Amino acid sequence: MLLARIATAALLLAGFLAANFLLARPQFAVLMSLVVAGAAYEWARLCRLAGGAPLAYGGLVGGLLAALTIALPAGAGAQGATNGLLLAAGLFWIIVAPIWLWRGVAAQPRLLLAAAGLMVLVPAGLAAVALSPADLLVLLGLVWLADSAAYFTGRAFGRRKLAPTISPGKTWAGVWGAVLATSAYAIICAVSIPTLASRIDGLAWVPYVAGAVLLCFVSVVGDLFESALKRQAGVKDSGTLLPGHGGILDRIDSATATLPVGALLLHWILV
Repeated sequence: MLLARIATAALLLAGFLAANFLLARPQFAVLMSLVVAGAAYEWARLCRLAGGAPLAYGGLVGGLLAALTIALPAGAGAQGATNGLLLAAGLFWIIVAPIWLWRGVAAQPRLLLAAAGLMVLVPAGLAAVALSPADLLVLLGLVWLADSAAYFTGRAFGRRKLAPTISPGKTWAGVWGAVLATSAYAIICAVSIPTLASRIDGLAWVPYVAGAVLLCFVSVVGDLFESALKRQAGVKDSGTLLPGHGGILDRIDSATATLPVGALLLHWILV
């Protein structure tokens, strides 16, 4: 199982890097639409939609992302519309999702969970397409580091459970480990990436590091929200497509929350 997990992770990383840096953005948008469609199919199954509904839902969500990437070409008006969608997703992850998790994610009403899937998947896909390849890699690097730091710190020091009824393996120690790791990562990026180094100085460090902590927070919320969705469905993984990893949603849960918020923060920093 461990060997399969490592091999799958290596193939996924190589495939992502190739697609991100070698494909033109229209082709990359097509790929992201397919990924989002597959994730939406898994989401619909976790919502217990029956019959052909999961396939229809996957096609709807993937098609919606594709339509948005076509309808929002480059330009100031398009940037405003994109930022509006990303802001709505950010409010969902910062306010709505934590309250939802606190109250409990139940199987009913299914249509509400299905609607939430649109907010979870479409803005994340839109952010991935709108970001430059370098910025997308920087944000995903933060997500991967936060996940890894939380895992290893939790294993070493974890005692107090973060959300035992949702994800028993997650601990508060893991969260603090992820916060420290992402803060250090953000500082390294700010001093080594010229576009950031020219803008982060003096008091600007305070909101910048706070933004990194916020991204760490929403990455945890994204992970927990998908875990809660799987728990109410009574399954361990969202699918079986990726050996050793489960489904598409299992690999992008944290990124679905982090990418919209991160894209907004980068836009505000770099304008």
